[in-house]
Amino acid sequence: MAQKKTTFICQNCGSSHNQWMGQCNRCDHWNTIVEEKLRVSSKKTFAASSDHSAPRPIKEISLQETPRIALTEPELNRVTGGGLVPGSVILLGGEPGIGKSTLMLQLSMGFPKGPVLYVSGEESLEQVKLRADRISTGSAEVLLLPETDVELIADQLKKNKPGLCVVDSVQTLFSPELESAPGTVSQIRESAHRLIQIAKQLGVPVILIGHITKEGQLAGPKVLEHMVDVVLQFEGDRQHMYRLLRAQKNRFGSTSELGIYEMQGSGLHPVSDPSQIFTRPRDESLSGVGIGIGMEGARPLLIETQALVSTAVYGTPQRSTTGFDSRRLNMLLAVLEKRCGFHLGSRDVFLNIAGGLRVDDPALDLAVCSSVLSSSGDLPISLDIAFCSEVGLGGELRPVSRLDQRLMEASKMGFTEVVVSARSKLENPPKGLKLHTLKRVDEVAQLLFG
Repeated sequence: MAQKKTTFICQNCGSSHNQWMGQCNRCDHWNTIVEEKLRVSSKKTFAASSDHSAPRPIKEISLQETPRIALTEPELNRVTGGGLVPGSVILLGGEPGIGKSTLMLQLSMGFPKGPVLYVSGEESLEQVKLRADRISTGSAEVLLLPETDVELIADQLKKNKPGLCVVDSVQTLFSPELESAPGTVSQIRESAHRLIQIAKQLGVPVILIGHITKEGQLAGPKVLEHMVDVVLQFEGDRQHMYRLLRAQKNRFGSTSELGIYEMQGSGLHPVSDPSQIFTRPRDESLSGVGIGIGMEGARPLLIETQALVSTAVYGTPQRSTTGFDSRRLNMLLAVLEKRCGFHLGSRDVFLNIAGGLRVDDPALDLAVCSSVLSSSGDLPISLDIAFCSEVGLGGELRPVSRLDQRLMEASKMGFTEVVVSARSKLENPPKGLKLHTLKRVDEVAQLLFG
C-alpha cells in the first residue's frame, strides 16, 4: 500500500526542506517553499538483470548514423543542427505572447513525416483551430489533444505513434502519482521524466513548450534542462516584429546558430537576410549612426548603432542605452574623453541598437564610439564604411574573432570600406573591400572627421 510523505520544496531552485521556511537557504528567495505530498510505495521493487545492464567494452559498440527529420521551417532547422533526431526531447522557452505556440503550430502543420500529436493544456481546441486558420500553411495531419494527464498523453502516443509530439505547455501537466498541484517542481520533473521515457521508447521526437520566470529563466526545476536533449530560447521585444531563436543546449549539434523570424499577421516568417532589416536605407545620411559588424552565434550581422549626444539640461548628465550594456557604454565614453580629448562628461548620451536587438559582441565597440563622436560633432559618417573592432581601456583597437566571415557579410551588403584593428590577421580580404588597419581610436576620429 502506498504511503503519503510530506515534503517542502522550493519552487525556484527545487531544493527540499524538512519544514516550511520563509526564505530558501539555498537560493535565498522568499516565499517560494511549498508543501507537497508524495506517494511512496511501501513495497520495494527490484529490476531484473538483463544484458543491457551489463557493461560493454567501448570497442564493441558500433556507431549508427541517426537519420534526422528535416523540417520545413528553415530557421528552426538551422538552430537544431539540421532537423529533429527521432526520440529526442526539446524544451522551448520564451516570454508570454512571444510566439512559441504559433511557431510550434506552424511546425506541426508543415511536418513532413507522419501525423503530429499536438497536446494543448492551456488553450481549447477552438482557439488552436483559429490560430491554424490564420496561419493556413502546410497540409500535414495534426491531431489535437486537450489533455494534461501525462499518463493519458503517454497512452495516446503509444496508440497513434505520431511522427512528432508537441506539448503546450509542460507546466500544465500532472502525474496522478503525485498529489501536488500542476506547475510545482515535483509535477514538472515527474511529467517530463515520463514523456522522455516514452519518447526514447517509441523513437518519437517530443517538443515541450515551457514558461519563463520574470528573471528570464525557464520555470520549474533546473534539472529539467539537464533531462532534455535540446534547450531552445525564443526571445525578442513584443513591441518589435522580429524574434530570435537560440540554442542554449544541443546534444546533437552546435549551440552557436541563430534563427530570426518576423512576426506578421499570418504567422512567423523566416528572415533569410537579417543584415538588411537591422540597418538603415543606404540613401540616408544622418549624424550619430554607425554600422558595426557583429556576430550572433555563427551568423554575421550588420548592426546599426544610433547615438544622440546633447547638452545636459538637468545638471547631471544622463546615460541611457537600449540593447547595449550601459556599463560598457560608460567605459567607452571614459576612453573617448581620456584618450581622445573629447569632453563628454557634461553631456547627455543616448545609445540605441536598431531593430530591437540586444547585443554583447565587443566587435561593436568601435561602431559605438564612432556614432557617439558623429553625433557630438553633428558630422555624418560615410554610408560606405563599417566598423569591426574592440576598444581597450588604453584606446587601442583590438582584433575580433571570425573576421573573414564578418568582412564577407559587409562586402555582400555593398560596403566598400571597413575599419579594423592593425593587429588583425587576415590572409584573403574580399575583393573590392578596402581595409583601414588602425591602432588607436583617435586615429579613427582623424580618419572619419579629419
